[in-house]
Amino acid sequence: MYIRLKKILAIEGYRLFVICVLMVGIGISITLPYLALYCIEDLGMSAGAFGLFTAVSSLCGVMSNTYIGKHSDRKWDRKLIIIVATISSALAYSSYVVFDNYFALLVIVSFFSGLGAAAMPQIYAYAQESANESNSDDKTFAMSTLRTLVSLGFLIGPLVGTIILGVVGYRGLFLGTSAIFLAISSLVLLYLPSRKTVQKKRSGTADKSSLSRKQIWYPLIAFIFLFAVNAINGIITPLFIVKELHGTHTDIGLVVSICAGLEIPIMFALGAMGRRLSNHFLMISACFIAIIYNIILSVSTDTWQLIAAQLLQAVVVAIVMGNGLSYFTELLPNSPGMSSTIYYNGSIIGRLLGSLGGGIIAQFAGLRDVYWVCMAIACISFFILWRIRPQKSIEAAT
Repeated sequence: MYIRLKKILAIEGYRLFVICVLMVGIGISITLPYLALYCIEDLGMSAGAFGLFTAVSSLCGVMSNTYIGKHSDRKWDRKLIIIVATISSALAYSSYVVFDNYFALLVIVSFFSGLGAAAMPQIYAYAQESANESNSDDKTFAMSTLRTLVSLGFLIGPLVGTIILGVVGYRGLFLGTSAIFLAISSLVLLYLPSRKTVQKKRSGTADKSSLSRKQIWYPLIAFIFLFAVNAINGIITPLFIVKELHGTHTDIGLVVSICAGLEIPIMFALGAMGRRLSNHFLMISACFIAIIYNIILSVSTDTWQLIAAQLLQAVVVAIVMGNGLSYFTELLPNSPGMSSTIYYNGSIIGRLLGSLGGGIIAQFAGLRDVYWVCMAIACISFFILWRIRPQKSIEAAT
């Protein structure tokens, strides 16, 4: 294991990205738990207005990611894209301090956060290109390790955010987050070599034709469903514990912390096993485990059953989050910007659909029945991925 870690750390820019992705995870998660409270309690937004605010900014991120991802594989300098994206994220967070008008925030934050959404996909794309150039035989391990560091950042960030909020309030919270993203852009500017990728004409043609094939669009649909199920679980499970199982807030904390704590070592272990298990097999396994998990929750009668089932949920999240990016990278190895963009767009759309749909389903079907719906969605993802033959590279076959 030491030798494998030493090899991936030798990949150009990888050491820097280890720091950057950890900082990104911390930066996002510092404000994430408190953003809704700030917008609703301090700025006076309604819950519906905040939902619209989140949806618009998310969709702007998808559109920006799609455009940037398409052109980043052809002629744009990834270093410059990362710098612009991280500065844009800093401006988005600082806008909460400057503006208190709803429509001004909606326009400005959506614009800057949309541009900032390209930061992580382009960091992964740069790392993937570096791994390809180094002829690394451990690309899946290298990419999943980076993704693990984002999750680690999400464990550290909320604690840091609580401390900052208690000491300097919301103003310090948003400005502190902006400072983190400015620090990332400075590190990239000073220490990351410029890289401009110029695709051959044939490769560009292959990309366009491959994107119209089921090997890309069908897995994307399956991933959107899986991210939606995960988002629904995140929203509904705390309510289910309190209202249906008559549990306590301590039980909610145990469920969340156990799942989050298990995700990181599982993600790291699965990345290390990338040479033995294909990403396609892991994705199908994730769907199957998600089906079992939601069945357990739908028939559970006590909180200890949910707590025990978090091992299954942690495996699902670890596979989808840790190996999902490698899945699309294998399909489009010559287009790292586009493959990472497809994955991240799928995660954004899935979370958005899950966040909007979870409450609607619970309102009309009841909290317990939500898990039966999630099980059905996971079944659809299972059959989609089951029918697609494993294919290492679409571009190579086109």
